[in-house]
Amino acid sequence: MLKKMGQRLKNERGLTLIELLAVVVILGIIAAIAIPSIGGLIDNSRKDAHIANAKQMISSAKIAVSSNEDLRPAKDASVTMTLEDLETKGYLDTLKDPDGGTTTKDGYDRKNSLVSITNAGDGKFTYTVTLIGSKRSITALGVNELTRDSVKDNAAE
Repeated sequence: MLKKMGQRLKNERGLTLIELLAVVVILGIIAAIAIPSIGGLIDNSRKDAHIANAKQMISSAKIAVSSNEDLRPAKDASVTMTLEDLETKGYLDTLKDPDGGTTTKDGYDRKNSLVSITNAGDGKFTYTVTLIGSKRSITALGVNELTRDSVKDNAAE
């Protein structure tokens, strides 16, 4: 009995070259399908992060307006707060650009990224956000207009 099992184990062979080649081709096809899909997911995640940062800017501007009467615009007027203002005055933690770092060179442009608060005269304020990143920018009127389509690639310089 043991001799027969030993002979069977000796007769077992590995994969043939054709079988191995078939496995490699199948893995290559799977990789060719999966890699572009994963790249699209990563890109969409970065766009969603830009949208979340823009929403944070609007929320912090709302907090600033409600806590400081000097920031409330007069009727038919507007007030602008930069990203730098929101961060230095403590209304917002430092935002990180998903496409770069946290400095002006490779992150958000803290002086030109802003929230514009407008008083239409009916007691309600509208908030327009402009967030300029190292590779992409977003401009939208209010939270409801912040979509992936509103995130645009910066023009090549």
